[in-house]
Amino acid sequence: MRPSHIEHIGIAVSNLEEAIRYYEQVLGLECYALEEVKDQKVRTAFFRVGETKIELLESTGADGAVGKFIEKRGQGVHHIAFAMDDTDKALKEAEAKGVQLIDKTSRKGAEGLDIGFLHPKSTFGVLTEFCSHK
Repeated sequence: MRPSHIEHIGIAVSNLEEAIRYYEQVLGLECYALEEVKDQKVRTAFFRVGETKIELLESTGADGAVGKFIEKRGQGVHHIAFAMDDTDKALKEAEAKGVQLIDKTSRKGAEGLDIGFLHPKSTFGVLTEFCSHK
């Protein structure tokens, strides 16, 4: 299990449109994709910075993970995602090494990726995501 690169950095925002304007007008980046992931109660916007992407996350429901995060911690860095060859295999290997998982198996995420999260209690406070294309 070794990531090939940082796939994206997820940033929780209260207002997606305002955040998009910042990234476009101040940083000069281009939003190349908007997507709603209904089962995760989130709307996303993506920007490329070299090989890495920035994923803005706006909650569509206060009971979703991003809504709870913003309520508890406010806006800001939500997670870091690592590109893996096989998300399910990487999750199993992490668990075998004693890492607490949020997801025992992968699920579908934005951009059609298979995703799975490691619990921040096991990753020094950083919500960590593994992702891959099948």
